[in-house]
Amino acid sequence: MKRATLDSLAERLTRRLAGGVSRRSALARAGALFAAAPLLPVLPVAKASAATPSTFTRNAQSKDNKACDYWRYCAIDGLLCTCCGGGIHSCPPGTQASPTSWVGTCVNPDDGRSYLIAYRDCCGTSVCHTKCQCDATERETPVYRPQGDNDIIWCFGLSTMSYHCSTAALVGLAE
Repeated sequence: MKRATLDSLAERLTRRLAGGVSRRSALARAGALFAAAPLLPVLPVAKASAATPSTFTRNAQSKDNKACDYWRYCAIDGLLCTCCGGGIHSCPPGTQASPTSWVGTCVNPDDGRSYLIAYRDCCGTSVCHTKCQCDATERETPVYRPQGDNDIIWCFGLSTMSYHCSTAALVGLAE
């Protein structure tokens, strides 16, 4: 196609558009497009990847809370308090729960529902020496979103920053 032909074609299209559309209506359409643009990530298409279960979710179990594949441990990083004399949501004697925590959303294999889990470090004594070291990074977020980062020692606000173990308390349904 020659340049003159391309130029004349573009000129005809531009003149036809200018003859049929006013400046005000063109600005109104452009404004509506810009106003609607932030809503696009909210559409169901953006959530399609969340529908596929992760490797952790497919292999999770609900019987042994001393194993790293226990369903509540989908975002835990550290030593399990269940192996260190504590419970799944309680610190061992001689330690105290950190006042802050990180969170994760885990799927219970028994009912298939998602639950919000608060992971809290137990602090105050030296590290519990056990083989229950877990590092689940299923939904780990970058450091600029610290409420979901499991690599931080969360013993802030206590008399000592000595890490001992981590708990996984069920907060409630995430749906």
